[in-house]
Order: sequence, then structure tokens, then C-alpha cells
Amino acid sequence: MRTSMSTFRAPIPSAANRCDWFFKFLVFTCLLLFTLLFALRLDDTIKWSYWVIFLPIWIWKIVVIAGASVGRNGYVQYKAMIICTGMHLLLLMFEILACDNLETGSHSWILVFIPLMFISIVSIGICVWAVKNERSFELELFCSVNILQFIFLALRLDKIILWSWVSPDIIPQQRRGNISSAIGYSFMVVPLLVFEVLLANRLDGDNQFMYTAITVPLFISLITLICLSFGWFGIRKDFCIFLLGVCPFLQEYGNISYSIHTSDTDQEEVNAQTRKLDKLGSKHDLFEELPKVVVPIISIETPD
Repeated sequence: MRTSMSTFRAPIPSAANRCDWFFKFLVFTCLLLFTLLFALRLDDTIKWSYWVIFLPIWIWKIVVIAGASVGRNGYVQYKAMIICTGMHLLLLMFEILACDNLETGSHSWILVFIPLMFISIVSIGICVWAVKNERSFELELFCSVNILQFIFLALRLDKIILWSWVSPDIIPQQRRGNISSAIGYSFMVVPLLVFEVLLANRLDGDNQFMYTAITVPLFISLITLICLSFGWFGIRKDFCIFLLGVCPFLQEYGNISYSIHTSDTDQEEVNAQTRKLDKLGSKHDLFEELPKVVVPIISIETPD
């Protein structure tokens, strides 16, 4: 006897999804390499030129420009690609100015941060357009909400203001219903917060840790982003569905629902149902206690 069993099958990713995963993997990997080289350069462990230190950033931008030159999509997708390319070109201008200023020190940091401030202002309108056209806007959202931070960084680096580097703002942590997202963002946010605190204290002179040691929590966050860019290491679907597909015996327990907290109304309903069951049980016991009529067995084949 053959029985049909339902199996979970991962959807085949489209070409756009594969490009998005590859781009995220490339960006986070380049950021990881750049952060490592930059920390070693600040600690004077390596004496390379800053133009070499920024090499992962240049690779990232070259791939973006090359992809935009050969991209052919629909109207909305093409428009989104043009906007994304323009954002990266402005970001490239900021990176070139920052690298040149680190190398020569011939510019003010306010001039260096002008492309980044312009990106932050334009990103507000891009976020509205992205919501209307159901497009992702991670970079634009980050730039638009940090415009004041960029201004204060430029003023602090030029020593126009001499405030402490420590920020009193508390980053609100959003609750995640998906367990995979919760674990991933925990491994990303917590090390990033530790990195920011250590870096701010180091710049204020409260500790004397090496920059290489300070950036270790940042490495953990970037490695987590690299792993999440694959969609749970190539699973490409919800982790709970994947777990049920691997372990079918868990599907039996997946149909069980329970509630820990109960209100007074729910408790009254439970009590009412319990009383009804008690009444039914008592009636059933009454029927069982009644005498039963015994009927003799008559066989048709037996003669009179």
C-alpha cells in the first residue's frame, strides 16, 4: 500500500535573488577586509599606504559599476539600479576624499563629508520611492537616519566641537518573531554595540586597547552578515520549515498550541466547560447504574 507524503521543497531562487545574495556577500566581505587592514594601519602594525588599505572598497565599487554597465531589467528595476549606482558613486567620492585626507591631511573633514551629507538628504526621498515601489532600501535608510551623526563626526574630527565621543543614545532593539532573524541580529547588534563603546572610550583616552583588539567585535558582526547573506547557509527558506522537513516526527508536535498566560474571561470559560463535562459525566454514571434488561438468546434453528 502506497501512501502520499508531503515534502518541503526549497523554491528555486531567481536570478535577481542570486545577484542580491552575491552583492551582499561581496559588500560584507570587503567591509570585513577593509576593517581589518584599517585597524592594523592605525596600530602601525603595517605601514602600507591608505590607498592600499582601501583596496577592498575599490573592488566593491568596481563590481558595482561593472554590474550597472551590463544590467538590463524592467522599468522599475532599471530605475532602482540607476539610483543605487548613483548612491555608490557619491559614496565612492566620499571614500576617495577620506583616503586622500588620511594620506595627506590637506582637506578639512567637513569638505570630505559633504558627499555623505548629500547622500543622507537624497536618501529620504529614495526611501519614500522605495516604499511606494516595494523595493529594498537598507543603505538609504541607514544614511537618512544618520545625517546628524555625519555632521557631528565632521565637526569633531576638525576639532570645531570638543565633545566626548561617547554617544548617550540607546539603540532600540526590535523584537523578532522569526527565530533565525533573532539569533542572527543578536550576533550582529551586540558585538557592534561593544565595538562602538570600546572605540569611543579609546578615542576619549579611557583605555589603551589596540585598534586590532577593539575591532574584533566588529569582525563578529560582519561575519554574521556574511553568513546571513546566504540565507541560513544556503537553506534559502524559513529555518522552522527546514527543521520540520529534516525531522518529520516534529510535525506531530507542531500542531499543538498552548497559552501560558490566561485572563479572567478565559478562566471563566474553562470553568464553565469543566462544569458541563462534570454534568455529562454524572448523567453517564446514572445511565450506567440503571438495571439492564436481560434478553434470552433465541436461536432460529432450534425447533419448538
